[in-house]
Amino acid sequence: MWGWHAGFGLAAIGMVLGQVIYLSGQKYLVTVGNKPKEKEINSEDVSIKDIFMQQFSTRIPLTITLFLAVASSVVAWNFIEDQRLAYIIFFIFLSVVVGMMFTIYQDLHSQVEKDRYLVLLLSFIIVIVFWGAFEQAGGLMNLYAENRTDRFLFGYQIPAAAFQFFNPFYIIVFAVPVANFWMWWKHRGKEASSLFKMANGVIIMGLGFVFMVFASMQYETLGKSALYWLALAYLFHTIGELCASPVALSFITKLAPIRYGALMMGVYFAATGLGNKVAGLIGESASEAGELNIFAGITIFCVIFGLLVIALLKPLKRLTHKAEDLRPEQTKDETEGFELADE
Repeated sequence: MWGWHAGFGLAAIGMVLGQVIYLSGQKYLVTVGNKPKEKEINSEDVSIKDIFMQQFSTRIPLTITLFLAVASSVVAWNFIEDQRLAYIIFFIFLSVVVGMMFTIYQDLHSQVEKDRYLVLLLSFIIVIVFWGAFEQAGGLMNLYAENRTDRFLFGYQIPAAAFQFFNPFYIIVFAVPVANFWMWWKHRGKEASSLFKMANGVIIMGLGFVFMVFASMQYETLGKSALYWLALAYLFHTIGELCASPVALSFITKLAPIRYGALMMGVYFAATGLGNKVAGLIGESASEAGELNIFAGITIFCVIFGLLVIALLKPLKRLTHKAEDLRPEQTKDETEGFELADE
């Protein structure tokens, strides 16, 4: 409404205020953000170059990479018309990443690391599914607000972009209550693992699209849908985000093999980027499939996917070998002791 300068200017003011609050509260964060100490490079540290060299010199990872690259390129060439070359390059990149993940699995020494790594890969899939649906907020849902929603309130037409206010507002309002709920839930002896929270986050976020289904049905009947449908959808999306997003990165740091920890952080953010790409593809398909079908499809898929993760929760938790129970100061040797304890 006021232009880019106002938007970025307000963001800059917010960042300055955040920095002031952080500096004034440093006395409460004695060990947080301290300057890292220099240490010698461990002989077990592995670089990306080492992984690539091993990937393309080992038969199974190389075969997987080449097969996926060729198969995906053929599919892109025959079934994708727009930006065909870009998609081929994209699929080749994904094939290399998959091969790299398999190379890392082969390089792991203990069964504990391998088991945790498998759960780690599943968590990346959860991340992709979650953000693939959640990021409709900035695409398809924003367009829906612009073109399908009655945005008049008390005689004033609300700009479609203003609906992006709901997510940060709900985060401020519900962040502490959601965190307190999970603490209360855990103290009652109920299931409160990161996988459980992430799965429930996907389900709750998916259920938010039920309101978009109602909005689409109302639009087909009346020619406009009420803005409260969007408000309710963003509410569920934000609650789902508060359940899934805060624990995902922490969970990955606990599962990642020590020498691949930094790389797994990068893969996590790459997974969020891939989720955004999936969101774009889903949004594009709405022009042909229709918003009603897209919103209903997202709801059904997210709920089924989340329930499937919950159904597999017990074997998945066994594969983590109690990683979430470990203290940060525990060493690699201590964590490997769970291999014997679980047998």
